[in-house]
Amino acid sequence: MPFASLGLPDAVTRGVRAAGYTEPTPVQIGAIPLILPGHDLVAAAQTGTGKTAAFILPILARLLEGERALRALVLVPTRELAAQVEDAARTYAKHTGVRVGCVYGGVPIGPQERMLRHQGVELLVATPGRLLDLNGRQSVSLEDIEVLVLDEADRMVDMGFAPDLRRILKLLPTKRQTLMFSATMPAELNKVAAEALKNPRRLDLAPPTRPTSQVEQTVCEVPRARKTALLEALLDRLDDHTAIVFVRTKHGADRLARRLSQSGNRVAAIHGDRSQGQRERALRDFKNGRVHVLVATDIASRGIDVDDITHVINFDVPRAAEDYVHRVGRTGRMQATGSAITLVSPEELKDFTAIERAIGTKVPRARVAGFDLKAKDGEGGEHEGSRHRNPRNRERHSGFVEGRSSREPAAGRNGHGRPSSGPANGAAGRGGHARPSSAPASGAAGRTGHARPASTSADGMAADANHGRRPRSGASDRRSRKRM
Repeated sequence: MPFASLGLPDAVTRGVRAAGYTEPTPVQIGAIPLILPGHDLVAAAQTGTGKTAAFILPILARLLEGERALRALVLVPTRELAAQVEDAARTYAKHTGVRVGCVYGGVPIGPQERMLRHQGVELLVATPGRLLDLNGRQSVSLEDIEVLVLDEADRMVDMGFAPDLRRILKLLPTKRQTLMFSATMPAELNKVAAEALKNPRRLDLAPPTRPTSQVEQTVCEVPRARKTALLEALLDRLDDHTAIVFVRTKHGADRLARRLSQSGNRVAAIHGDRSQGQRERALRDFKNGRVHVLVATDIASRGIDVDDITHVINFDVPRAAEDYVHRVGRTGRMQATGSAITLVSPEELKDFTAIERAIGTKVPRARVAGFDLKAKDGEGGEHEGSRHRNPRNRERHSGFVEGRSSREPAAGRNGHGRPSSGPANGAAGRGGHARPSSAPASGAAGRTGHARPASTSADGMAADANHGRRPRSGASDRRSRKRM
């Protein structure tokens, strides 16, 4: 099915074709025909399914006609997601003449004020706190808004933005179209939805608390004191793969990143105490292959849209099932397959059991020699590194950690690679958005796997590239109520 069959004008479909996409994804097929006529929409869709294009494309179609004023607003929870949505919108708007802008905290407000006052935009991507700051300074008017998008709405509520959302709703015209995209619907979000939307259509493409079937989940039960050593052993066998390692706290992220860097890993850390420049540098190095391990708190469980993340490793068990789902969702995107490994100490077993009940799955256990709680050193379960160099055709190692329990089969390993389907959330290399199979993999030119040029230190700043580690193939907390 071509994009033109969805009712999009030629100027919009030209932008999609220029980005290299030919066929829409399921969320785009379901959402665009509902958005174009002006219906309010609540869509349950996980990241990596193409939801950004699902709302940006019909908004661009609407903005082709009418006055040149700020008429469309996209609210997102994090700076990283704001930048990614902006990049996607600019890509698709290339042939439309629609002006796109982006505002978020952590950077000087002056340039954003000048952009809004003197250049003007028709489509604005914003985090709630910075938008309210700009409105309070009379730098932005919301009186002409025709379309409001709440992207990753559950994450905004989870981060404490519900009061800010209600304040913003009072600043908007009551006659508008409102679109809400969310992977889950917590109770507080249901209250916001009742205030924001009128007779919405519903599109459910994501079970509320279940990871995608394309991610193979594994648990390694390990003593707390042996977690770091096990993580180092696992990362040593990643070779041409990339991994996000999730921890609970900011200090824990810095501490673990320092340890991994000392062990020769090319690593960066990202969390809420990092400056915007540090966060952008860490993400850029991760996307470009200069870093192959990103240590992150849950601020990164959404809003990081990077191609070809092969592994998610939960160093700490997350606090809630929703956090687990969003962490795991960083891999297995756009019909590619991925692996999620959770390191569970005896103290965390009760919490992880609760997560298993919530997602309705008993996650298979794996035995790793020298680390398993029950097996003696040297008994079975020794893991082998994956050595699949071709990022398009390889079948990812189905047991990155071997010795999986046979009590539960691996979840839905249905296919691998990336089809030439619609855009995930923009063009590759522009905010980490997924490419179709016809496009080259993102990262260093000419590499065949995931490039590993230079390393970074634990604080995400550039550091010595060597650390004594062998060259890689193709080398060339929940946030406090800060303004985002």
